[in-house]
Amino acid sequence: MQTNLSPEFKNTARGETAEEILRTCVHCGFCNATCPTYQVLGDELDGPRGRIYLIKQLLEGAEAGRSTQVHLDRCLTCLNCETTCPSGVKYGQLVAIGREVIEERVARPPAERAQRWLLREGLTSRLFRPALKVGQLMRGLLPAALRHHVPPPSGPAADALPTRTHLRKVLLLAGCVQPALRPNINSATARVLDACGIETLVAQGAGCCGALREHLGDSAGHLENARRNVDVWWPWVESGAVEAIIMNASACGLAVKHYGDALRDDPSYRQKAARVSAIARDLSELLPDLVVGLEGKLRPLAGRIVLHPPCTLQHGQRLRGIAAQLGSLGFDMCLAPSESHLCCGSAGTYSVLQPQIARELRDRKLEHLLAVQPVAIASANIGCIQHLQSGTTLAVRHWIEFLDDALLTR
Repeated sequence: MQTNLSPEFKNTARGETAEEILRTCVHCGFCNATCPTYQVLGDELDGPRGRIYLIKQLLEGAEAGRSTQVHLDRCLTCLNCETTCPSGVKYGQLVAIGREVIEERVARPPAERAQRWLLREGLTSRLFRPALKVGQLMRGLLPAALRHHVPPPSGPAADALPTRTHLRKVLLLAGCVQPALRPNINSATARVLDACGIETLVAQGAGCCGALREHLGDSAGHLENARRNVDVWWPWVESGAVEAIIMNASACGLAVKHYGDALRDDPSYRQKAARVSAIARDLSELLPDLVVGLEGKLRPLAGRIVLHPPCTLQHGQRLRGIAAQLGSLGFDMCLAPSESHLCCGSAGTYSVLQPQIARELRDRKLEHLLAVQPVAIASANIGCIQHLQSGTTLAVRHWIEFLDDALLTR
């Protein structure tokens, strides 16, 4: 594709320039076949190919309008198009550039600006947890649309971590909303790792990975979050005190693995960020160790569990095989028989900002998941878990929680 981009728009936060990415586009349209919003809306401009045209026009100086902003907003950034694309187009990088540019050029309506500010600042605030507790106390009085985003209170021991020490140590990113929404995910992670002889540490001061801000077009805030986390983790990484930094929310894993690219032009952080990214691991990458370490330490769990692999796991990090590996531990776990590759509609704050599309994708996903008549649904990202749970009475949990339930020491 011929491009004539303004110089200030040629750099991206993750490697190739916008010009290089656009040059790889052949516009075959394969991506539309696996794009959730194109499947739902049927509009060419709500598919990757159409959005690429819009971004190209935007970067070449065409007048930016509200319509372009809306079409870019509707993108889930699920990256399904990247795993489908035969040319290897880095669409995720390109849409991040487009969103940043449109955010600068097109003023949003006041109500929309307020909503996005509240999501950006509120979900990452220390006040989120106490605010959630108030919401949980009043949950029965909340409107249905809001009640779906407020889970019931967790048990009193949900935050407890093991106290044993081990030679093998990892740092766990606790996350921004997960400790409040589903604290048992982090404690279950620590208990399972403890049973395998791995000690879980949490570095005080680490916070949001930055993915939330990036999705909302706040690239400066994304980089600020990345620098803060690198600073907090660096003493542990530099000294070799930990073998890995673990994320049990797949969106966080994807974000931290890209810190090296995001901060490559910052001389104060380039090397440190690259090293942090090099030892960043999604929890599922420890499964081979867990399969060995948990042999003989698990009780069987009755019933079939169906797994929804988040897009940030299967498309962003290209990690698959969780169901098969858990099957080797005796779990009856499978994928949905159809469309296991499609997004559930959560996508960070997407389910709040685009509720109609998100609900349609959720219901479509649940239909396929429930087709295998499971006793429960497993996933690997807090957003997917919360979103799917809002549409079913069947328990939706992180896969590590099922391992935790099966521990003989529980």
